[in-house]
Amino acid sequence: MAVRLGKQTIALEAPVSIVNTATVVGTKESEGPLAPYFDVHLNDAEWNEETWEKSESKMQREAAKLAIRKAGMEPGNIDCAFAGDLLNQCISSGFSARELEIPYYGLYGACSTMIEGLSLGAISIDGGGFDRTIAVASSHFCTAERQYRTPLEYGGQRTPTAQWTVTGAGAAVLEKRQFPPYITHITTGKVIDFGVTDPNNMGGAMAPAAIDTLKAHFRDTKRSPKNYDLILTGDLGKVGREIVIDMMTAGGFDMEQNYNDTGCMIYDFETQDVHAGGSGCGCVAVTLCGYVFEMMKKGELNDVLILGTGALLSPTSSLQGESVPGIAHAISLSTTPGGGKNGLY
Repeated sequence: MAVRLGKQTIALEAPVSIVNTATVVGTKESEGPLAPYFDVHLNDAEWNEETWEKSESKMQREAAKLAIRKAGMEPGNIDCAFAGDLLNQCISSGFSARELEIPYYGLYGACSTMIEGLSLGAISIDGGGFDRTIAVASSHFCTAERQYRTPLEYGGQRTPTAQWTVTGAGAAVLEKRQFPPYITHITTGKVIDFGVTDPNNMGGAMAPAAIDTLKAHFRDTKRSPKNYDLILTGDLGKVGREIVIDMMTAGGFDMEQNYNDTGCMIYDFETQDVHAGGSGCGCVAVTLCGYVFEMMKKGELNDVLILGTGALLSPTSSLQGESVPGIAHAISLSTTPGGGKNGLY
């Protein structure tokens, strides 16, 4: 059974393996620096569907089916799917699950959803409730713009702090197996609100939650940034990444050497106009299921701490003048069951 470490972290007694993953991305993501790590590349926003929402649901469904197939399984072998997206009532996930016919928990953690799904799936396996689970998350630039901001036809000007919602879906199959990468530790975040009211500054709104979870993880595990080859947040973009570095440095944690943000990795700032970077459930999902997974399978990364950061706002709360609360969940991935670079467990 899992062992409780401190207030917010658990260590899995028998680490859960990520058996295989799959990714589906849009055209803009296919032009970015991580393009070689993605499985399926869309040729347009609709992907032969009548609406963008149907396209996003198809992305989730196809990512899940491909991950299951790459794991050498059938959908019937999966005990439960933990899936979510950004849309009202998680319609992308719900309609995807309808087609997959896998027992389903719908999740909403905004852009933290993929890490939330991996956390809950791993805990369920470690506790003996399930043998195999799948975590899936998606976002779509057009569906997010339609729901959260203005119609695309409006052509509104984006502020410098605004981020570009990633069109992408990532899926990861989990099972207790004796091969890496393993999920070794899970740190569950708290809702943190520093009073940011600008819905176009999600990096600034979410950064305090990322900082709180990072400090909780290091406190609970007795680790430091040096225990990891790579620490990733997703998706704070340029603004939030700088806040994390500054605030963690002020707290005595050196994040300069091995920290990055998935919103800063998925696009090329020189050639792609994305303002402050990428965002959306799909951002951390495809970066984890593509780049991070492949680098760990090759042994080029051995210990990774990855946080999913979410802005818990809605169009209604924004119109009512509410602030934007943030949430961040973290998982430790390792190529060794105990995990922890430098032999510190």
